[in-house]
This record gives sequence, structure tokens and C-alpha cells, in this order.
Amino acid sequence: RLSSEHKISLLCSVLKVPRSTYYAAKNRPLSNRKLENDEYCRLIMEIWEKSKQRYGYPKIAAVLRNEGYCISNQRVWRLMCTMGIKSVVRKKYRYTESKSDKTARENILEQNFLSAHPNKKWVTDITYIYTKTDGWAYLASVMDLFSRKIIGWVIGRKITAELAVTALDIALDNRNYPENVVVHSDMGSQYTSTIFTTRIVQCKLRQSFSKRGCPYDNACIESFHNTLKSEETNRHQYQTYEEVKNAVAAYISWYNTERIHGSIGNISPDEYESMYESQECSEQTANLDRLP
Repeated sequence: RLSSEHKISLLCSVLKVPRSTYYAAKNRPLSNRKLENDEYCRLIMEIWEKSKQRYGYPKIAAVLRNEGYCISNQRVWRLMCTMGIKSVVRKKYRYTESKSDKTARENILEQNFLSAHPNKKWVTDITYIYTKTDGWAYLASVMDLFSRKIIGWVIGRKITAELAVTALDIALDNRNYPENVVVHSDMGSQYTSTIFTTRIVQCKLRQSFSKRGCPYDNACIESFHNTLKSEETNRHQYQTYEEVKNAVAAYISWYNTERIHGSIGNISPDEYESMYESQECSEQTANLDRLP
């Protein structure tokens, strides 16, 4: 930058650098490493922007490796530092166990969030999003732990048992009404209500509850709602209820179809389920071939 304002000979004299050294450095071709880093920086910025700045270095590195590039997490982190970019910062909260003497109910999951097949373990919860004009909007979500896919969700103006039932009904409809699914939630009044527990029985499901005041028992859906807020809703100020509905709909669509998850091999929930269905179809075909 100074070369446009002062003579090179003067700058070299002040800095006590031979002019030959300056011109040698200026005319030296870029190294392969520098060229490679420049290309990686371009790709990293592209992935980061596509994710709406939601991805940090582990996910960006995973995307690059999925696309065939051989690059470490540490290298992506270093390049992102030089570029001055990072993922959306998430606030961490410290929970304390409740001293409530409310009657405990059966916890079938016991923090076992792994599922080898779809429609075996679902988790559900309700969170809230603020709007300037219409006040609070409440989001009830249902996740299948097999793929971490959001299979049912609904937004309402009131936090009611009916809201929780509606989200469950949408999940059931999307999954063709499977039976004997474990449906896990916290012990909020919406999930301990007669209307919700009755729906569980009617649909031949199994209800499971977190221990009182222990969000770790329902960590996956809690994590989804925290991710939704840090990556989307906390970054915007919504005026109306309809704005929130549109934003959440767009985010969940992206979350299910594109957002990669480390717990399922750094692919999206939809891709994970498609792989499962393809494998299951292949196994069924193989079994038919063995029939007499």
C-alpha cells in the first residue's frame, strides 16, 4: 500500500531492505501451498455463506471431505481464523436439578438416544419465539432419534396440551401411524395432560418422561431448539406471528434436507433415511432371491 505513496527506493532505505530482495519477493510465484489455501478459503466461504453462517470449522471440514477434499479440521480452523469468520456463537446454560416433589413417571429412554431403525424412539418438546407485534409464538416439535429428523411440528399462539397433541398427530401422519413407538418428553403439563396421554394410548404408543428438572434426559430435542434459536430465530427480530411461521418452516426444511449431523455420519437426516431405505430394499431383494 505504501508503494503507491512513496518511491520503492525510499521505502527500502527506511526499512533497510535491499531493493533486490524486495523485487525478488514481489516477482516470486505463489507456492502450491498458498494456491491451495486460496482455493480452500474460497470453498470455505462458499459453504459458510450457504449455511447462512451457521457452520463452524468441524462441519465445514466434514462437507469438504464429503466432496472429496483431503483436509483436517485444524486446517479449516486456521483458515477460518485468517478469514475472520466463525459459526454463530451459542450460549451455554447451566441447569440445576429441580427439588419439586411432583410424582416421577417412567423414563424408558434413560438417555439412550441411539436407534437402529426409524419410528422406534421419538422425542418432543415445546419452545417459544418472540414477536414484536403478536407477542410469544410457541413451537412444538417431534424428532425421530433414528435420523434426528423433525417429523412433526406446529406453531401456536398459546402453550397448550392441544399444541403438543397436534405436533404428535402431524408426526404420526407423516410416518403412517406406527405403533409401539416410545414418545419421550419432559414432565410439562402439556405432556402429562389427559388429552395427550389419552392420545398416546389411542395410537398404541409408549410414553416416557424425563426426570423432573433434568433436561439432559431430553437432550436431543432440547439441542434442536437451541440450534434453531442460535442459527435462526435469535438472529432476527420478527414483527408478526406469520413471519415466525415462515422462518421456522424454512429452517426446518433446510435442517431436514441439508444440515449435516455428526451423530449420523455428517450427512442430512433425509439422506440418512434414504440410505437406510435403500439398504433395507436391497436386503429384501436378496431375501427374495434366496426363496425356493
